[in-house]
Amino acid sequence: MKVLVIGAGNMGLTYSEGMAKSPLLNRKNLMIYDISKDLLTKLKEVSYYDTFEHLEDCLPEADVVFIAVKPYHSEELFEKMKPLINDQQIFVSLMAGVTIENIQNGLNVKKVVRTMPNLPAKVGKGVTSYTESEEVSRVELLMIRNLLDTTGQSIRVKDEDFINKSTGISGSGPAYIFYFMASMLEAATKMGFSDNDSKILVSNTFEGAVHLFNESDLSPEKWMDKVASKGGTTRAALDSMDDNNVKQLIQDAAYAAFNRAVELGDE
Repeated sequence: MKVLVIGAGNMGLTYSEGMAKSPLLNRKNLMIYDISKDLLTKLKEVSYYDTFEHLEDCLPEADVVFIAVKPYHSEELFEKMKPLINDQQIFVSLMAGVTIENIQNGLNVKKVVRTMPNLPAKVGKGVTSYTESEEVSRVELLMIRNLLDTTGQSIRVKDEDFINKSTGISGSGPAYIFYFMASMLEAATKMGFSDNDSKILVSNTFEGAVHLFNESDLSPEKWMDKVASKGGTTRAALDSMDDNNVKQLIQDAAYAAFNRAVELGDE
């Protein structure tokens, strides 16, 4: 199996690194194409990539093609790709808002897997939602899932509507966590903690809370009850959040991302 990654930006490189370090592929089976010569020059110094600056030298050789470019570049890219592809290749899209139908029509192909990755894939802690066109076989889909799992975990969803919903939860979700962390860091420094101590307090609190959640069957509400006692400090904080409708604001933000993903697919 030969894999080509088109686009060596953040997400393209993240998946390339994950696949390269897995036992699924060896060096000669992983190819990267990008239009940036400077970037390709840097990548040539990495032993586990074969880099290409011309599509005709790599695209016809690929069994699986990951498309990791900005959505607004897709139409131009598809025109360049179309003469070089065959009907047995599988195309895996990492592009937000580009539908399976658009990819099928743009490339005149049938086998397409659409995904929604997220940023923690860079450290092997990502979660990728995916769904496929009906022409992708179960064996082929298992192969794709194994590739996606090299950056964390993957979740198969039943249709593209859930890809858009995943955008609102996991795709954009890391930014919500960073937003909350930034607010806590600002509060810590205002209280007089140093920048370093603030970072330790906040990052370890998040890491510890997530670990507790993952190591038990307790809901977040149950964990909050364990921390908060009537009339205590934590209850004061949670009451303040409830009074300011923070829970609803977070849900509204998730739906805003979901709705924007739908809009992108319609543009």
